[in-house]
Amino acid sequence: MKNSVQTNDNLMGSFDRGNVLSTKCPSREVLKHVTSRWGLLVFFVLRNGEPQRFSAIRKQIDGVSEKMLAQTLQQLEADGFVDRIVYPVVPPHVEYQLTDFGIQFGGKVFELVDWLESNLIDLLSSTPKAEQTNH
Repeated sequence: MKNSVQTNDNLMGSFDRGNVLSTKCPSREVLKHVTSRWGLLVFFVLRNGEPQRFSAIRKQIDGVSEKMLAQTLQQLEADGFVDRIVYPVVPPHVEYQLTDFGIQFGGKVFELVDWLESNLIDLLSSTPKAEQTNH
């Protein structure tokens, strides 16, 4: 599997754990992928662990283009969060599902989304009107 985060043994040997504040730490690139505009939404859609087809994922994420969804899935697959399952049939049948790491991270994403949706009204009412019109 091709990794989108390039690492080497010397670099990884210098870390007991990641440090996203360091430009040299590969965790920063992974963080960029998982917290991207579409990355979090892919985790949210796949959170139940069931395989889903590309078209089903796209239908659930309003506004995502085919290109951006494909790129996001490729990045998350390369980072070890998503499995791409190809069935040897004609026409081609491909499904995506979270790996064990993806399921763990997906749980955190669900907590974040749940908190945001539960507190949205209070959050919006605490934002000054001038700032609301700039978004």
